[in-house]
Amino acid sequence: MRRSRKQIEVAGTVSLTKTDMAFLGNDRIALLEKINEFGSISKAAKAVGVSYKTAWDTINSINDLSEKPLFIRMTGGKSGGGTRLTDEGKDLIRTYRIIQEEHEKFLTNLEDKMGDVDEHSLDKFIKKISKQASARNIFAGTIVKIITGEVRSEVTLALKGGEQIVAIITNESVLSLGLKLGSDAYAIVKAGSVILGVGKQKMKVSVRNKLRGKIVSLTPGVVNTEVMVEIAGENDISAVITNECVKTLSLKAEDPVWAMFKASSVIMGIG
Repeated sequence: MRRSRKQIEVAGTVSLTKTDMAFLGNDRIALLEKINEFGSISKAAKAVGVSYKTAWDTINSINDLSEKPLFIRMTGGKSGGGTRLTDEGKDLIRTYRIIQEEHEKFLTNLEDKMGDVDEHSLDKFIKKISKQASARNIFAGTIVKIITGEVRSEVTLALKGGEQIVAIITNESVLSLGLKLGSDAYAIVKAGSVILGVGKQKMKVSVRNKLRGKIVSLTPGVVNTEVMVEIAGENDISAVITNECVKTLSLKAEDPVWAMFKASSVIMGIG
C-alpha cells in the first residue's frame, strides 16, 4: 500500500471495530461503494470478487453494528427493485476515506522519520520510535501462524524472548501486507488498549493477549498514569490507566503484572 524510494517501506491498512467486532475495513467500504454505484448487491459482489451470500452477510453485519440503517432494499418499480445506500451509509464511506487519508499522512511521516534505515538497523529504529510514541507499543517479530477465516484472519507474531502476540485483521490486510509464515512483521498496540492485572496465575479475562512482566516505571498525570512494563526479550509495553486504578491495584515499580489486550486492538505492519 505504501510507496517509497527508501530501502524500507512502511505499509498499513485502516480497520475500525465496534463493540469489539469488525465494523469497517477497506474491503467492506469497497463493497458499499459498489452497491452505491450499481444499486445492486449481486453486481457489487461480482465487482469486488465475492459471492452474493458473502456480500449479503457482510452488509448485514455492518448494518447490525450501525446505529442507523446503512442501506434499504427496494422492490418492484421500473428497475425491478434493488439496494440503495441511505445518507448514513454514504456519510460512513466519506468518513472512512477521511480516516484513511489521515492514516496515509501518518505512514508518510513515519517513513520520513526512518530516513535511510536498512533491514539491519530496523529493530533499533522500531524500539526508538516505540519510546518516542508513548501512545503506542511497537513490537518486532516473526509470523508463526495464520488462520484464515471467511472475512478475517488470526495472525500470531512471535517476539524475541518467546512471547507471542495474536492479531485479528481482515483477509485483505493479510494479502496487501504480504503476510506469510516466517516473514518479519511488527505489531502496534495503543497504550490505552492495554489492561493491567495482578496475580500469579494467568488472568481469566476475555482478551487473547496476556503478557507477563514487571513494572519498570510509573509516570502519573492529572487523571491517568503511564505504566511501563518489561516483558520477556527486553521488550517494554506501555499502558495508560487511571490514577484510581493504580491506587486500587497498589501498583509500584518492580511489581509483577499481566499486560493484556484484545487481538482486535492489534495493528499489523511490515518493514
